[in-house]
Amino acid sequence: MKNIRVITLILLASIATPTVQAQFTCATNSGAITITGCSGLGGSVIVPATLGGLGVTRIGKNAFYNRADLTSVIIPAGIVNIGAYAFKDCSKLTNAALPNGVTTLGEAAFENCASLTSATIPATVANIGELAFSGCTGLTNVAMPDGLASVGMDAFFGCSSLTAVAIPGSVKRFGGYAFKDCIKLTNLTIVSGVTSIGFAAFQSCGSLTRVTIPGSVTNIGPAAFSDCTNLAALDVDPRNAMYSSIHGVLFNKSQSRLLQHSPGIRAGSYAVPGSVTSIGDGAFGGCQNLTNITIPGSVTHVGDEAFADCSNLTSVTITDGVASLGEGTFWHCSRLASIGIPGSVTNLGAYAFNGCSGLTNVAITYGIAAIPHDSFNDCGSLAGIGLPGSVTSIGQDAFYGCSNLTHVVVGRGVTNIEAFAFEDCSRLEQVRFVGNAPSVSSSAFFSDTDVRISCVRATRGWSNSFAGRPVGIWIPEVPWSNPDIFK
Repeated sequence: MKNIRVITLILLASIATPTVQAQFTCATNSGAITITGCSGLGGSVIVPATLGGLGVTRIGKNAFYNRADLTSVIIPAGIVNIGAYAFKDCSKLTNAALPNGVTTLGEAAFENCASLTSATIPATVANIGELAFSGCTGLTNVAMPDGLASVGMDAFFGCSSLTAVAIPGSVKRFGGYAFKDCIKLTNLTIVSGVTSIGFAAFQSCGSLTRVTIPGSVTNIGPAAFSDCTNLAALDVDPRNAMYSSIHGVLFNKSQSRLLQHSPGIRAGSYAVPGSVTSIGDGAFGGCQNLTNITIPGSVTHVGDEAFADCSNLTSVTITDGVASLGEGTFWHCSRLASIGIPGSVTNLGAYAFNGCSGLTNVAITYGIAAIPHDSFNDCGSLAGIGLPGSVTSIGQDAFYGCSNLTHVVVGRGVTNIEAFAFEDCSRLEQVRFVGNAPSVSSSAFFSDTDVRISCVRATRGWSNSFAGRPVGIWIPEVPWSNPDIFK
């Protein structure tokens, strides 16, 4: 039977703070008490072991949530469960000793406790909940016991003062973003026994320089070490059955999949080995030293954000044979000036060249089926582009914000142009169509006041206006520089 009641106690605050009167809101269940809320607290607080003759076993959800006046809490040995958000946003909390006996550390239990400097996880805790210590920016040390089974997603996300972490072998998995943005983390030990490393688990840990993957690991999530700008080597225990490394670059065991290029490798040029058939999501993400990349024809798929934020990448060679470029493949590669996309590429992901502000020349060979949404968004240096006849649609915001784009030639295959496809292309003057009039959103050329539309004589579906812009006749020059437009 569950019962809610309020119990008033006199608790001794810190030495410099007078005695304060505290009221705990409690729930009783099966002869035990859960603290569900409190008022009148401040300074240093001792959670009582018993209330009204019953043992206190749980600190409930939100019990001390957002208590900015709480500086220290002592938790008695009888507590077995610390609920979700129990101490979340207690920004002045510096000490919260967890006793042996605690088995559950709930979601976001200490999230954003910015003054908390250390955390010792008792041996009785099996799982650290999602976001448990996320945003604890003052946390410098965390001790995890052997016996801990899992570390939840975002558990230590943004712990920007954390310098060292040892993941015990008992941890079978730790979730995505578990240690993301731990920017001072310099010493990472993953003990043999760990089997799974989550998606982007150590992303943007810029002080890491070397990491060794033990033989027990069977799964490494995408972008696990992306944007670790000083990480010069990812080493793999040769006994590992799933993974291998060559010169600090992480592959699967057969080296058919390139999973992670260490962002701190100083060499500017890299040629993907001919054994590779796919490049993983985020594989080169944040590789600030990378200037030149060659992708061989053996590669059929390049993953999402594979080269995102490679801000010094100036040269890309994509060899015929590559079939697919994932979403955001070259997102914000701001120094990339020219790109050639071979005819073997049939799929181009959304955001593929979004934010490539230095891109001036794009050569697309007949093969790509669509220009998806946001694919060339904010390519502010692009002056002109020709779309081959294989392209059937131009997606929403595909060329949004291409402020220097003056001319576009659209191949005969395009049947649909979506909303805002060319919005804010303030210098756009000519859009020429080889084929019949496609369906078009009335906002396709939104804010482009000077654009004129031209079509080839004898093509069908045209009138004097197209998406609110005037239409004229275009007589193409022969020979044309890009014959794929006329296929």
